[in-house]
Amino acid sequence: MIGEFLPRSALDDGDVTAMHALFTEHFDNVSERCFRTDLARKDWVLRIRRNGVLLGFSSLQFLRVPHGAQKLNVLCSGDTIVSPEARFSTVLARTWIGAVRELGRYYAATDLHWLLLVSGFRTYRFLPVFWRSFYPCHAEPTPPSVAEQMNHAARMAFGSQFAADEGVVRFTEPQICRADRYGIDQRRLTDPHVRFFAERNPGYARGDELVCWARLAPSNLTSAGTRILQAHERDTRLPLAG
Repeated sequence: MIGEFLPRSALDDGDVTAMHALFTEHFDNVSERCFRTDLARKDWVLRIRRNGVLLGFSSLQFLRVPHGAQKLNVLCSGDTIVSPEARFSTVLARTWIGAVRELGRYYAATDLHWLLLVSGFRTYRFLPVFWRSFYPCHAEPTPPSVAEQMNHAARMAFGSQFAADEGVVRFTEPQICRADRYGIDQRRLTDPHVRFFAERNPGYARGDELVCWARLAPSNLTSAGTRILQAHERDTRLPLAG
């Protein structure tokens, strides 16, 4: 199983078709037209493959968002999925964290933020695994200055589809997590992070996506995140050319 990081422009039509096919195994109401439109807005793609077979992917867009007299450097995640057989591997996490490190250098962005839309509890549950501080979070209220940055970036990225009072994005054509794979049963609600996600995004089953935010800095990594970063740094540097 290998992780790859490449420009979105390096994908061919067959690559995109395979990505859409994998995504539709986990989400309902995913038209190929919408999938391709979203992907075309992204700059970079991470993918997991084994013997040439696609097992997972994520896409990223880099944005410089005007904010007062400054600009926010924001990485915006697009469609993301990992097959169950690859879910417990660290390959995607290692590739993702390494990519963030390289993109910070590539764009000369010393202060980088992550704007993530979360429609499933499993994705939200990864935030506390790798990041010390992220928002929104059950452990503390979102600081007003952080909320202002997050909301501003979400408005710039998603326009009127962003409901700031609820902190969610409702797409005109939502992609809906399959209930048999991503439904939240009562046992899951004993986890405070899962319970918080369900409370903050009660419409997840309809395709509502919770807007999340984290500062992408080594100092914000948990011990698990630090180990993943160190594992990446022992590997060959990810290529950014192409």
